[in-house]
Amino acid sequence: MQAIDKKIQESMIALRRDLHQHPELSWKERRTSAKVCEFLDQIKVSYQPNVADTGILAEIPGQQDGPYIALRADMDALPIQEETDLPFSSEVNGVMHACGHDGHTSILLGTAMHLSQQPPPPLPIRLIFQPAEETVKGAKAMIDNGALENVALIFGGHLDRHYLAGKVIVTEGPVNASSDRFCIKISGQGAHAARPHESVDTVVVGSLLVMAIQTIVSREVNPAHPSVISVGRFDAGTASNVIAGHATLEGSIRAQDPQVRKHLHSSIKRIAESVGQLHDADVKVEIIKGVPPVINTHEMTVLAREAAITAVGNANVGQLANANMGGEDFSYYLDHVPGCYVRFGGQVPGNEGFPAHSSRFDFDESALTTGAAYYSTIANLAGEWVLKNR
Repeated sequence: MQAIDKKIQESMIALRRDLHQHPELSWKERRTSAKVCEFLDQIKVSYQPNVADTGILAEIPGQQDGPYIALRADMDALPIQEETDLPFSSEVNGVMHACGHDGHTSILLGTAMHLSQQPPPPLPIRLIFQPAEETVKGAKAMIDNGALENVALIFGGHLDRHYLAGKVIVTEGPVNASSDRFCIKISGQGAHAARPHESVDTVVVGSLLVMAIQTIVSREVNPAHPSVISVGRFDAGTASNVIAGHATLEGSIRAQDPQVRKHLHSSIKRIAESVGQLHDADVKVEIIKGVPPVINTHEMTVLAREAAITAVGNANVGQLANANMGGEDFSYYLDHVPGCYVRFGGQVPGNEGFPAHSSRFDFDESALTTGAAYYSTIANLAGEWVLKNR
């Protein structure tokens, strides 16, 4: 197993608690960014600050010049009022690290500290400290500002309270879903509630749409390909005795397969148009594309699994137990270079009922050591793999 010494472990825990007490929302990670730079200065790792405003790119030299192996951590928090009662709870009203990004940042800095004390890895390492993952815009901004320039492979990970601390979850294929939104605007004819025959009732049209949309996943998609369409907002009407002439539906579209994603988009449009024609209503559909799915290829999964086994032992390496329908903008990196996205077990016994994005979310801090051990190992193995397969 990969050994991370006690001083590094203590440094990661102290940093995580500091970041947890001072969370910052997407694009506002200025104190967080400053703390990352301060830590990198202390361990004498060179870096470029202010990338995509609050992002940071750091570099650890390799034995050879050549393409980089990239490791990525996200830094932003969420607009949630914390209710964990931790002694290091958020001091910022209405803002909380409820997704473990304080841990991700600490893991990557612990990795930097460990690698800087070891013989140089085969190829140089680029550490990507990314802002704004929660708005799924940070990865694109970092890429646009050179984060993947001369990068051969990229690796990332996420703390996961579904698995015990010490576990690394390495899964081939889809590990995160695409995340898109839709907005359907319905225009009909308002009227007095006593004279419905004079109206084109947009509440009726919208209600039919809500029910019809639910048949897309249940009747048009192969059950082997997990997908979700959820209507989260239905806005219509101004009074109980007025038939609404306008209505708006908004919702979320999730899919793990790119072709299924396209099918969901086209089916929503088809059904909306048909229901509008059925009731003589004008229906306009807008699909707002978000992140694509995160899909680990076979070759990169094999490499990541080898690193995980080396880092924590075969008994502590597993696979996702269930499909994960959450979005993750790490997918944008994988659109450009090969890589793999894993999960680090961080379940706190007795606290497993509080999921990510919950006001009670927390994780077992021993997971920080697991993450640093994995990243340090994959940094070396990936460099060897690139040199071997040139």
